[in-house]
Amino acid sequence: MKLQLRSDLKLSLCTLLMLVGAQSAFPQGTTSDAKPYPTVTDQRLEHPAAGDWLMYRRTYDGSGYSPLSQITPSNIHQLTIAWSVSTDLLGAHETTAIVNRGRMFITTPQNNIIAFDAKTGTQLWRYARKYPDGLFQLHPTNRGVALYGDYVYMATTDCALVALDAATGTVVWDVPFDDYKTGCYSTLAPLAVRGKIIAGYSGGELGVRGSLSAFDALTGKRIWKTYTVPAPNEPGGDTWKGETYKRGGGSTWITGVYDPASNTLYWGTGNPGPWVGDDRPGDNLYTDSTLALDSDTGKIKSYHQYTPHDSFDWDEVSAPLLIDTEVDGKLTKTAAHAGRNGYLWILDRDHLKFIHAFPFSDNNVFTSIDPKTGRPTIDESKRPGTHQGAEFCPSIGGGKDWPPEAWSPQTKLLYVPANDNLCAYLPKGQAPDDNSKPFYTGYDFDSIFGSIRILPGASDHIGELQAWDLNTGKRVWQHNFKTMLWAPLLVTGGNILFAGGTPDRQFRAFDARTGEQLWSYPLPSGAIGVPTSFEVDGEQYVAVTTGWDLDARGVQTGVDKIQGTNTAVPQAGTVLVFKLH
Repeated sequence: MKLQLRSDLKLSLCTLLMLVGAQSAFPQGTTSDAKPYPTVTDQRLEHPAAGDWLMYRRTYDGSGYSPLSQITPSNIHQLTIAWSVSTDLLGAHETTAIVNRGRMFITTPQNNIIAFDAKTGTQLWRYARKYPDGLFQLHPTNRGVALYGDYVYMATTDCALVALDAATGTVVWDVPFDDYKTGCYSTLAPLAVRGKIIAGYSGGELGVRGSLSAFDALTGKRIWKTYTVPAPNEPGGDTWKGETYKRGGGSTWITGVYDPASNTLYWGTGNPGPWVGDDRPGDNLYTDSTLALDSDTGKIKSYHQYTPHDSFDWDEVSAPLLIDTEVDGKLTKTAAHAGRNGYLWILDRDHLKFIHAFPFSDNNVFTSIDPKTGRPTIDESKRPGTHQGAEFCPSIGGGKDWPPEAWSPQTKLLYVPANDNLCAYLPKGQAPDDNSKPFYTGYDFDSIFGSIRILPGASDHIGELQAWDLNTGKRVWQHNFKTMLWAPLLVTGGNILFAGGTPDRQFRAFDARTGEQLWSYPLPSGAIGVPTSFEVDGEQYVAVTTGWDLDARGVQTGVDKIQGTNTAVPQAGTVLVFKLH
């Protein structure tokens, strides 16, 4: 069936896909083995098959849960390498292995997309982006693709969104978010929602004004753009002084989540800019927040700000997990978020109304949290600025940075990759003027990377893999690591919790109910990629990428400086896929 799209056709791409079912409004393509590419429809995204991993966290709720149950605590000792492939690149490989019925897509630093046969590791095609001359890359990494129709989508370092034919890797369209010369760059995996591709960008360190945009999945035409830092005439605009909002940060650099029932997107925002906050008095909305937005229009419906007037680099870019579970004995639609500020936040999903906040990492900045609004009271002696240096906990790496949590509907536990016993000290800073180039932080990078301080408890451990019961607000178990933990999490229907993220290069599996370590495997580099699980021909597989760099390496370097150690972690990128032997 071949659909011809006319300019006067009023049906949306979403409607077309629902009308034609397994057929597609996109040009059909075939892989090298002549099998037609499996079209990704709205139905498949909202109700994915157990063996697929079609988006960043597999499902729109952000749970990071695979229902596959072939791998269990009783047989995981048989888990071994099925295949591995080098990406031929160095640096931070933070990608998610996306799998559509046996076809795998990963991204790499330098904005490559590689398509594999997920069973054998055979490369089907590779796309390598050509950057503009002189492009500055502050965080050269990428966290994965989105799939929709017969296209695969990537957000790029030069602040663009590109669509490729998923079967062949041929570029279909390529559109800019914004001018990369302003400092914007994109590292997140886009999100496909009902005919739209949603994406945002980084650049708060470079003085950008954060935003989120929706593009038509077929044509690349922008449908809406919403700034995360409001102008003076918009709601929240009075929380910014003068024209400081124009370079206010609030970047959107981690993939959001989506509630199909209410057609609502939930997206996290980064810290305000510049870090030195003396010249930007006020709460600085909507930085360090979760935003709820109408998916069709981009209108902000509600928000919750975790750290008003942030001076600590406590981005809250990770989206909340949309969990339906008991809280205080009552079934609740929650938006649960383990914050960089070291608190586990439980919000009511409908209006982002505050319910609870539980500390999961040491925080010496908040003296109290309002039980009705969730607004923290700040100890101002802990705030660095132009008049004082200050030590604050958690560190600029946070109680948890961007690596995502996971939720199991079987165990009804939320799993958090935390760091504790780490603080930071920033000296007196300088509030930069509007023409400061290239960085707009107010601190030089030596101060930032050298800011790490450790508490006495670090002699016992730093990393903490935690399991939380949201009903009681209690930790059920905790596994400690001598080292830091920078681990995106995967939990499965076999009650296995997978985590990499340590500088010893181990990929580990834990009993999701008890926290007992069951298995580990030495990797060629540290694994800060997002692990996923999929099924081909009745066999369950687990995939992870390695390639240690950027913030994980920066925080570890700070720890090494204090402890007098030298932790050398290879940076080579590799895709590794495991199965039972």
